[in-house]
Amino acid sequence: MFDSGFGGLTVARALIDLLPAEHLVYVGDTGRYPYGPRPLDEVRRFAEQITDHLVAVHDVKLVIVACNTAAATGLADLQARVDVPVLGVIEPGVRSLATATHRGRVGVIGTVGTIASGAYQEAVQRLAPRLDLTCAACPGFVEFVERGDTRSDQVTILAERLLAPVREAKVDALLLGCTHYPFLARTISDVMGRDVVLVDSADETAFEVRHLLTGTALARDPGSGPGTHRWLSSGDVTTFQRLGRRLLGPELDEVDAVVWPG
Repeated sequence: MFDSGFGGLTVARALIDLLPAEHLVYVGDTGRYPYGPRPLDEVRRFAEQITDHLVAVHDVKLVIVACNTAAATGLADLQARVDVPVLGVIEPGVRSLATATHRGRVGVIGTVGTIASGAYQEAVQRLAPRLDLTCAACPGFVEFVERGDTRSDQVTILAERLLAPVREAKVDALLLGCTHYPFLARTISDVMGRDVVLVDSADETAFEVRHLLTGTALARDPGSGPGTHRWLSSGDVTTFQRLGRRLLGPELDEVDAVVWPG
């Protein structure tokens, strides 16, 4: 699986907990984060490069695009590019959102790139057209998470400003449409109010992986023992190890560097 940085660790945590026997390779592209403000064509190239690397170098049997911005650039193109299943986090998130709402008035927050792509708007229209959707871009959230700052006054002030559209829409369920955002869940919940359900696509994505693997030759035998976990970063590996371990847990130990050609 891969993400622009630490956000995908929420999905990694869910997968490790649900499928402890599976081997995991995680690429955090911290040398090029954040993806959100970048042109979508550039993000698409990054996603293709990392997917190719995971398949060619690590011989993975499945790729999870644990980055909403990367998934929004065209998951179908990635699926056609390689001979292994490629899953994103957008559709699982929308399904969870549809289940969480009681009044049908929902919100999605994400990076500028994700929201501008229309990927969530299209997915809601296709999977849950009855929902009344309000979207809001939240530039700056990813940078706070990447610095390990999730509870300061500064991030709270930013959240109050950026979340205003979904608060005014009186949503009762809010999808955190970036895998970094669950690390800001307490701050977001404080701003939105306790009656608004925050939806994280990580668990639903893990359930989808389990469903895809169950009963197939791709699944690893749980009796084979716990899976191994390999962590790669295109940025500073020491920082990735320190902050990533704090965010994910003890499974994140040694971090290896990955260097992209060119």
